[in-house]
Amino acid sequence: MNTRVTVIVVNWNSGGLLGRCLDHLSRQTVPATVLVLDNASSDRSEVSAEARGLAVRLVRMPSNLGFAAANNIGIRDSSTEFVALLNPDAFPEPDWLASLIGEADRFPGAAAFGSRQLRDQLDGILDGIGDTYHWTGAARREAHGVRQQARHLLGKEIFSPCAAAALYRREAVLAAGGFDEAYFCYMEDVDLGFRLRLAGHACRYVPSAVVAHVGSATTGGRGSNFSVYHGHRNLVWTFLKNMPGPLLALLLPLHLMLNLVELVWFSSRGQARTIWRAKRDAWRGLSAVWKKRRTTQAGRRASYRDIWRVLSKGWRIRD
Repeated sequence: MNTRVTVIVVNWNSGGLLGRCLDHLSRQTVPATVLVLDNASSDRSEVSAEARGLAVRLVRMPSNLGFAAANNIGIRDSSTEFVALLNPDAFPEPDWLASLIGEADRFPGAAAFGSRQLRDQLDGILDGIGDTYHWTGAARREAHGVRQQARHLLGKEIFSPCAAAALYRREAVLAAGGFDEAYFCYMEDVDLGFRLRLAGHACRYVPSAVVAHVGSATTGGRGSNFSVYHGHRNLVWTFLKNMPGPLLALLLPLHLMLNLVELVWFSSRGQARTIWRAKRDAWRGLSAVWKKRRTTQAGRRASYRDIWRVLSKGWRIRD
Protein backbone atom coordinates (compact mmCIF):
# COMPACT_ATOMS: atom_id res chain seq x y z
CA MET A 1 0.00 0.00 0.00
CA ASN A 2 1.43 3.35 -1.05
CA THR A 3 0.92 5.94 1.66
CA ARG A 4 2.18 9.47 2.30
CA VAL A 5 2.02 9.25 6.07
CA THR A 6 3.10 7.02 8.93
CA VAL A 7 1.08 7.32 12.14
CA ILE A 8 3.29 6.74 15.18
CA VAL A 9 1.65 5.79 18.47
CA VAL A 10 3.91 5.56 21.52
CA ASN A 11 2.29 3.34 24.14
CA TRP A 12 3.02 2.82 27.81
CA ASN A 13 0.48 1.09 30.03
CA SER A 14 -2.47 2.80 28.34
CA GLY A 15 -4.89 -0.04 29.07
CA GLY A 16 -7.93 -0.09 26.81
CA LEU A 17 -7.22 3.39 25.45
CA LEU A 18 -4.81 2.04 22.83
CA GLY A 19 -7.43 -0.27 21.37
CA ARG A 20 -9.91 2.59 21.16
CA CYS A 21 -7.28 4.79 19.47
CA LEU A 22 -6.54 2.11 16.89
CA ASP A 23 -10.24 1.59 16.22
CA HIS A 24 -10.49 5.27 15.30
CA LEU A 25 -7.38 5.04 13.13
CA SER A 26 -8.93 2.14 11.22
CA ARG A 27 -11.68 4.52 10.03
CA GLN A 28 -9.40 7.13 8.43
CA THR A 29 -10.38 8.21 4.93
CA VAL A 30 -6.79 8.17 3.63
CA PRO A 31 -4.39 5.21 3.78
CA ALA A 32 -1.66 5.28 6.39
CA THR A 33 1.08 3.10 7.79
CA VAL A 34 0.53 2.61 11.53
CA LEU A 35 3.50 2.00 13.83
CA VAL A 36 2.99 1.29 17.54
CA LEU A 37 6.09 1.63 19.69
CA ASP A 38 5.54 0.07 23.09
CA ASN A 39 7.70 1.39 25.91
CA ALA A 40 7.91 -1.90 27.83
CA SER A 41 4.31 -1.85 29.06
CA SER A 42 3.54 -4.11 32.00
CA ASP A 43 -0.25 -4.15 31.53
CA ARG A 44 -0.22 -5.99 28.18
CA SER A 45 -1.97 -3.03 26.55
CA GLU A 46 0.28 -3.50 23.52
CA VAL A 47 -1.66 -6.66 22.69
CA SER A 48 -4.37 -4.31 21.37
CA ALA A 49 -2.09 -3.51 18.46
CA GLU A 50 -1.98 -7.15 17.40
CA ALA A 51 -5.67 -7.82 17.88
CA ARG A 52 -6.98 -5.21 15.44
CA GLY A 53 -7.87 -5.79 11.81
CA LEU A 54 -5.93 -2.62 11.06
CA ALA A 55 -2.48 -3.30 9.61
CA VAL A 56 -0.30 -2.27 12.55
CA ARG A 57 3.39 -2.85 13.05
CA LEU A 58 4.26 -3.29 16.71
CA VAL A 59 7.77 -2.65 18.00
CA ARG A 60 8.48 -3.45 21.64
CA MET A 61 11.12 -1.33 23.37
CA PRO A 62 13.43 -3.09 25.88
CA SER A 63 12.62 -0.45 28.51
CA ASN A 64 10.61 2.74 28.89
CA LEU A 65 12.61 5.11 26.68
CA GLY A 66 10.17 7.99 27.08
CA PHE A 67 8.01 9.81 24.56
CA ALA A 68 10.85 11.66 22.84
CA ALA A 69 13.22 8.75 22.21
CA ALA A 70 10.49 6.33 21.14
CA ASN A 71 9.09 8.80 18.62
CA ASN A 72 12.57 9.42 17.24
CA ILE A 73 12.93 5.70 16.61
CA GLY A 74 9.62 5.68 14.78
CA ILE A 75 10.45 8.77 12.72
CA ARG A 76 13.83 7.38 11.66
CA ASP A 77 12.25 4.01 10.87
CA SER A 78 9.59 5.58 8.63
CA SER A 79 10.05 6.36 4.96
CA THR A 80 6.92 8.38 4.22
CA GLU A 81 6.69 12.08 3.38
CA PHE A 82 4.83 12.83 6.61
CA VAL A 83 4.76 11.42 10.12
CA ALA A 84 1.70 11.88 12.30
CA LEU A 85 2.08 11.50 16.05
CA LEU A 86 -0.92 10.30 17.99
CA ASN A 87 -1.16 9.53 21.70
CA PRO A 88 -3.00 6.35 22.65
CA ASP A 89 -5.50 8.48 24.59
CA ALA A 90 -6.37 10.54 21.49
CA PHE A 91 -9.22 9.43 19.23
CA PRO A 92 -9.30 11.00 15.75
CA GLU A 93 -12.31 11.69 13.58
CA PRO A 94 -12.31 9.80 10.21
CA ASP A 95 -11.02 12.79 8.19
CA TRP A 96 -8.31 13.74 10.71
CA LEU A 97 -5.38 12.66 8.54
CA ALA A 98 -6.96 13.90 5.32
CA SER A 99 -7.43 17.36 6.84
CA LEU A 100 -3.84 17.54 8.08
CA ILE A 101 -2.34 16.41 4.78
CA GLY A 102 -4.60 18.79 2.85
CA GLU A 103 -3.36 21.70 4.95
CA ALA A 104 0.24 20.61 4.42
CA ASP A 105 -0.30 20.66 0.66
CA ARG A 106 -1.79 24.17 0.88
CA PHE A 107 1.05 25.51 3.04
CA PRO A 108 4.36 24.10 1.77
CA GLY A 109 6.30 26.53 3.96
CA ALA A 110 4.93 24.95 7.12
CA ALA A 111 6.49 21.84 8.64
CA ALA A 112 4.16 21.13 11.58
CA PHE A 113 0.37 20.98 11.83
CA GLY A 114 -1.78 20.81 14.94
CA SER A 115 -5.27 19.44 15.52
CA ARG A 116 -8.41 20.76 17.15
CA GLN A 117 -8.34 18.75 20.35
CA LEU A 118 -11.58 18.30 22.25
CA ARG A 119 -11.80 17.00 25.80
CA ASP A 120 -12.91 13.40 25.62
CA GLN A 121 -16.53 12.95 26.78
CA LEU A 122 -16.94 16.66 27.60
CA ASP A 123 -19.15 17.99 24.85
CA GLY A 124 -17.92 21.26 23.35
CA ILE A 125 -14.93 21.69 25.71
CA LEU A 126 -11.57 22.17 24.05
CA ASP A 127 -8.40 20.40 25.07
CA GLY A 128 -6.40 22.85 22.96
CA ILE A 129 -5.75 24.33 19.51
CA GLY A 130 -1.97 24.38 19.52
CA ASP A 131 0.75 25.64 21.85
CA THR A 132 1.66 29.24 22.63
CA TYR A 133 5.10 30.30 23.83
CA HIS A 134 5.26 33.26 26.18
CA TRP A 135 8.21 35.62 26.24
CA THR A 136 8.98 34.41 29.78
CA GLY A 137 9.54 30.88 28.45
CA ALA A 138 6.20 29.49 29.64
CA ALA A 139 4.37 27.25 27.17
CA ARG A 140 0.60 26.80 27.29
CA ARG A 141 -1.95 24.88 25.26
CA GLU A 142 -4.15 27.57 23.77
CA ALA A 143 -7.86 27.37 24.68
CA HIS A 144 -7.31 24.44 27.02
CA GLY A 145 -10.47 23.75 29.02
CA VAL A 146 -12.59 26.49 27.43
CA ARG A 147 -15.90 26.06 25.63
CA GLN A 148 -15.49 25.95 21.85
CA GLN A 149 -16.43 29.15 20.01
CA ALA A 150 -16.62 30.22 16.36
CA ARG A 151 -13.10 31.70 16.46
CA HIS A 152 -11.69 28.27 17.31
CA LEU A 153 -12.92 26.97 13.95
CA LEU A 154 -10.58 29.23 11.97
CA GLY A 155 -7.19 27.99 10.82
CA LYS A 156 -4.17 30.07 11.74
CA GLU A 157 -0.47 30.09 12.45
CA ILE A 158 0.52 28.73 15.86
CA PHE A 159 3.84 28.59 17.67
CA SER A 160 3.90 24.79 17.70
CA PRO A 161 1.46 21.87 17.66
CA CYS A 162 0.67 19.64 20.60
CA ALA A 163 2.31 16.32 19.69
CA ALA A 164 -0.60 14.35 21.13
CA ALA A 165 -2.12 14.68 17.64
CA ALA A 166 0.11 16.39 15.08
CA LEU A 167 1.51 16.04 11.57
CA TYR A 168 5.12 16.80 10.63
CA ARG A 169 7.16 16.83 7.44
CA ARG A 170 9.53 14.00 8.19
CA GLU A 171 12.61 15.45 6.48
CA ALA A 172 12.21 18.76 8.30
CA VAL A 173 12.06 16.97 11.65
CA LEU A 174 15.16 14.91 10.87
CA ALA A 175 17.04 18.02 9.71
CA ALA A 176 16.12 19.74 13.01
CA GLY A 177 17.52 16.79 14.98
CA GLY A 178 14.24 15.21 16.04
CA PHE A 179 12.99 15.33 19.60
CA ASP A 180 15.49 16.04 22.36
CA GLU A 181 15.72 12.69 24.12
CA ALA A 182 17.06 14.24 27.32
CA TYR A 183 13.55 15.63 27.91
CA PHE A 184 12.03 12.11 28.26
CA CYS A 185 8.56 13.68 28.00
CA TYR A 186 6.78 17.05 28.37
CA MET A 187 7.79 20.22 26.49
CA GLU A 188 9.60 18.13 23.86
CA ASP A 189 6.99 19.13 21.27
CA VAL A 190 7.40 22.85 22.05
CA ASP A 191 11.17 22.46 21.86
CA LEU A 192 10.94 20.76 18.46
CA GLY A 193 8.47 23.39 17.26
CA PHE A 194 10.89 26.14 18.34
CA ARG A 195 13.77 24.52 16.44
CA LEU A 196 11.62 24.11 13.33
CA ARG A 197 10.84 27.83 13.55
CA LEU A 198 14.51 28.68 13.94
CA ALA A 199 15.14 26.65 10.77
CA GLY A 200 12.65 28.87 8.91
CA HIS A 201 9.51 26.72 9.00
CA ALA A 202 6.02 27.77 10.04
CA CYS A 203 3.43 25.83 12.08
CA ARG A 204 -0.33 25.73 11.39
CA TYR A 205 -3.49 24.95 13.35
CA VAL A 206 -5.97 22.83 11.36
CA PRO A 207 -9.47 23.13 12.88
CA SER A 208 -10.96 20.45 10.61
CA ALA A 209 -8.51 17.88 12.03
CA VAL A 210 -10.44 16.82 15.14
CA VAL A 211 -9.47 14.45 17.94
CA ALA A 212 -10.97 13.70 21.34
CA HIS A 213 -8.19 13.66 23.93
CA VAL A 214 -8.13 12.33 27.48
CA GLY A 215 -4.79 13.93 28.36
CA SER A 216 -2.01 12.72 30.71
CA ALA A 217 -3.79 9.40 30.99
CA THR A 218 -0.73 7.43 32.13
CA THR A 219 1.33 10.10 33.95
CA GLY A 220 -1.00 10.94 36.81
CA GLY A 221 -2.44 14.15 35.37
CA ARG A 222 -1.01 17.60 34.66
CA GLY A 223 -0.49 18.36 38.34
CA SER A 224 1.26 15.11 39.26
CA ASN A 225 4.82 15.17 40.60
CA PHE A 226 5.96 13.38 37.43
CA SER A 227 4.40 16.04 35.17
CA VAL A 228 5.57 18.97 37.29
CA TYR A 229 9.14 17.69 37.44
CA HIS A 230 9.61 17.02 33.74
CA GLY A 231 7.59 19.98 32.53
CA HIS A 232 9.35 22.58 34.67
CA ARG A 233 12.84 21.18 34.21
CA ASN A 234 12.37 21.06 30.44
CA LEU A 235 10.88 24.57 30.42
CA VAL A 236 14.29 25.97 31.43
CA TRP A 237 16.16 23.95 28.83
CA THR A 238 13.79 24.96 26.02
CA PHE A 239 14.22 28.68 26.70
CA LEU A 240 18.00 28.64 27.10
CA LYS A 241 18.63 26.34 24.15
CA ASN A 242 16.44 28.04 21.58
CA MET A 243 15.95 31.74 22.29
CA PRO A 244 18.17 33.73 19.88
CA GLY A 245 20.98 35.74 21.49
CA PRO A 246 19.59 39.29 21.58
CA LEU A 247 16.16 38.04 22.67
CA LEU A 248 17.78 35.81 25.29
CA ALA A 249 19.56 38.82 26.79
CA LEU A 250 16.37 40.88 26.71
CA LEU A 251 14.05 38.24 28.13
CA LEU A 252 16.28 36.37 30.58
CA PRO A 253 15.17 38.52 33.57
CA LEU A 254 11.54 37.61 32.81
CA HIS A 255 12.49 33.93 32.59
CA LEU A 256 14.26 34.06 35.93
CA MET A 257 11.22 35.77 37.44
CA LEU A 258 8.98 33.02 36.05
CA ASN A 259 11.14 30.35 37.67
CA LEU A 260 10.99 32.15 41.01
CA VAL A 261 7.20 32.36 40.80
CA GLU A 262 7.04 28.63 39.97
CA LEU A 263 9.16 27.76 43.02
CA VAL A 264 6.84 29.73 45.29
CA TRP A 265 3.62 28.52 43.65
CA PHE A 266 4.35 24.80 43.64
CA SER A 267 5.88 24.95 47.12
CA SER A 268 2.63 26.48 48.37
CA ARG A 269 0.78 23.50 46.86
CA GLY A 270 2.86 20.98 48.77
CA GLN A 271 5.20 20.14 45.86
CA ALA A 272 8.28 21.99 47.09
CA ARG A 273 10.54 18.96 46.81
CA THR A 274 9.42 18.26 43.23
CA ILE A 275 9.78 21.81 41.89
CA TRP A 276 13.13 22.43 43.58
CA ARG A 277 14.45 19.12 42.19
CA ALA A 278 13.23 20.13 38.72
CA LYS A 279 15.09 23.44 38.83
CA ARG A 280 18.19 21.84 40.38
CA ASP A 281 18.37 19.25 37.61
CA ALA A 282 17.72 21.91 34.97
CA TRP A 283 20.77 23.78 36.31
CA ARG A 284 22.88 20.63 36.36
CA GLY A 285 22.04 19.98 32.71
CA LEU A 286 22.98 23.45 31.47
CA SER A 287 26.40 22.41 30.15
CA ALA A 288 24.83 19.90 27.76
CA VAL A 289 22.07 22.36 26.89
CA TRP A 290 24.61 25.04 25.98
CA LYS A 291 26.40 22.66 23.63
CA LYS A 292 23.09 21.94 21.90
CA ARG A 293 22.40 25.67 21.77
CA ARG A 294 25.52 26.29 19.71
CA THR A 295 24.35 23.75 17.11
CA THR A 296 20.78 25.05 17.10
CA GLN A 297 21.72 28.70 16.74
CA ALA A 298 24.40 28.00 14.10
CA GLY A 299 21.72 26.65 11.76
CA ARG A 300 19.21 29.43 12.46
CA ARG A 301 17.51 30.89 9.38
CA ALA A 302 14.71 32.80 11.06
CA SER A 303 15.41 36.41 12.04
CA TYR A 304 15.05 37.77 15.55
CA ARG A 305 11.96 39.61 14.30
CA ASP A 306 10.46 36.33 13.04
CA ILE A 307 10.77 34.79 16.50
CA TRP A 308 9.62 37.92 18.33
CA ARG A 309 6.49 38.03 16.16
CA VAL A 310 5.26 34.59 17.25
CA LEU A 311 5.93 34.95 20.97
CA SER A 312 2.96 35.48 23.27
CA LYS A 313 3.56 38.79 25.08
CA GLY A 314 2.19 40.80 27.97
CA TRP A 315 1.94 39.99 31.64
CA ARG A 316 -0.84 37.44 31.29
CA ILE A 317 0.94 34.14 30.73
CA ARG A 318 -2.16 32.02 30.22
CA ASP A 319 -3.88 32.91 26.91
